[in-house]
Amino acid sequence: MKIFCTGASGYIGGSVAAHLIAAGHHVTGLVRSRDKADAVRARGIEPVLGTLDDGKILAQAAQAADVVVNAASADHKGAVVALLDALAGSGKPFIHTSGSSIVGTRARGERSDAVFDEDTPITPSPARAARVALNEFILSHRDKGCRPVIVCPSLIYGLGLGANADSVQVPLLIKLAKKRGNAAHAGPGENVWSNVHIDDLMTLYALAIEKAPAGGFYYAENGESSMREACEAINRMLGFAGPPAAMSMTEAAGEWGEGTTEDTMASNSRVRAKRARELGWKPNARGLIEEIEQGCYRG
Repeated sequence: MKIFCTGASGYIGGSVAAHLIAAGHHVTGLVRSRDKADAVRARGIEPVLGTLDDGKILAQAAQAADVVVNAASADHKGAVVALLDALAGSGKPFIHTSGSSIVGTRARGERSDAVFDEDTPITPSPARAARVALNEFILSHRDKGCRPVIVCPSLIYGLGLGANADSVQVPLLIKLAKKRGNAAHAGPGENVWSNVHIDDLMTLYALAIEKAPAGGFYYAENGESSMREACEAINRMLGFAGPPAAMSMTEAAGEWGEGTTEDTMASNSRVRAKRARELGWKPNARGLIEEIEQGCYRG
């Protein structure tokens, strides 16, 4: 199949593209610059120069493809509209990437016992209300002659296959630990995030392309850990003695910015990938703590 992928030089999009190429598909990928075009071409991706604001370029690429994977942004409505309008009536799959922070609340590092599967109603925080509304808009297009599907990853870890091989949370924690000589979390660090290895996530995208029905929504997770547990593993990996430090929210915001601190590093996001497993997804990569201690983050 011919697959058009936005975010083709990024962590998720580049990894998904590499997985699909290895499976024998032809992948074209949206990139913003000639340097990135050269980088993705070296990985077997045919570059399409443009941005998410270039509706005509997006539409042409979508119409020329058998499948569209949108992995560049969970929040760019203009790009979504351009792609879905181009696919209307075609019956083609549109796989959109969301993120499990849609269930998050600003918990300031405290633990929440709320756990969500795909059938659990959510009331998003103000910071994620627009993303939830965009998800609903996308899924409504199941009645417009295409096959919209949403993959909603939790905290992603592991070494990606794109030009950008890093995720968000774990590299931020490791960078800060190296800077301070000790890992540190926001508040007490009891907040919990479900997580998924990038290798397992790639297989879910391929499965969604193949099998997911129109209107399908899939969390992606294979376990969960608190931020404190992740920080303890980072200290062990780096050889730092003693427990990680608890930063005040003000201190954490000074390191990561207020939005990232409140909605990503100090929030809870506990989800269960019930529907993905019903689809036949079988994650089997090593868990987060083992990956931190023994895997790609060492050195």
